[in-house]
Amino acid sequence: MTSLPENLETIAVDRPVEHVARISLVARAMTPAFFDELPRAVAALDDDPGTRAVVVTGADGRFSYGLDLMAAAGSLGPVLGDPTAANREAFLRHLRGLQASITAVADCRTPVVAAVQGWCVGGGVDLITAADIRVASADAVFSVREVRMAMVADLGSLQRLVGIVGDGHLRELALTGDDVDAAEAQRIGLVNRVYATPDELAGAAVELASRIAANSPLVTRGVKDVLDAERGPRVEAGLRYVAAWNAAFLPSADLQEAFTAFAEKRKPQFG
Repeated sequence: MTSLPENLETIAVDRPVEHVARISLVARAMTPAFFDELPRAVAALDDDPGTRAVVVTGADGRFSYGLDLMAAAGSLGPVLGDPTAANREAFLRHLRGLQASITAVADCRTPVVAAVQGWCVGGGVDLITAADIRVASADAVFSVREVRMAMVADLGSLQRLVGIVGDGHLRELALTGDDVDAAEAQRIGLVNRVYATPDELAGAAVELASRIAANSPLVTRGVKDVLDAERGPRVEAGLRYVAAWNAAFLPSADLQEAFTAFAEKRKPQFG
């Protein structure tokens, strides 16, 4: 197996069966360290000839609570306090870097299965939409939560979900920020299958990855390449657009109110 980056703090990597690697999200939320470690781990596995399928899963009863809001507030601080062109351009570069971290999963030549238990919020949904296949346990809950934080989701959900759940379901998810349980997620096509317990999910995800890994690696990579020929350029164009939109309009009184309300544990009041 190709050596992995050392001293990973936010993810863990193991090999449950031959030819299958598993990435577990150790951190509850997506910190700056997570966005650095994820693409490095994915690249190492993608370069490993012994890895023919990858499972991405959570830990401690949840998948991911999404972006670390305190860290996000730090990155937004300069542009909120002084919304000059230079600060907005710096934020645009920062946002494009976060997008690239999630896109590393979508660009992985090796097939990726996302196994979701518990909460999968915001950036967590961005991540699973970058996977090839999604499965869940019955306790899974999904939310494109950004709209409730006065943000336009900008790490890939708006671009990739349209090819997964369809335009109508995507708009409902993105415009309401509602929580969606596993049964509803399966009904709209967000996940392929739902398993009764997290243990059943874990076994089923590895078994599914093993069935993929039993096929020709050249051909499974070819299938991904052909399927992504249309989606890839469309998603990239959408990511560039939303990054520019958020760099221009994300700093707002509504965003400040959303972060204040979050810190005060109350419902925001938008103007």
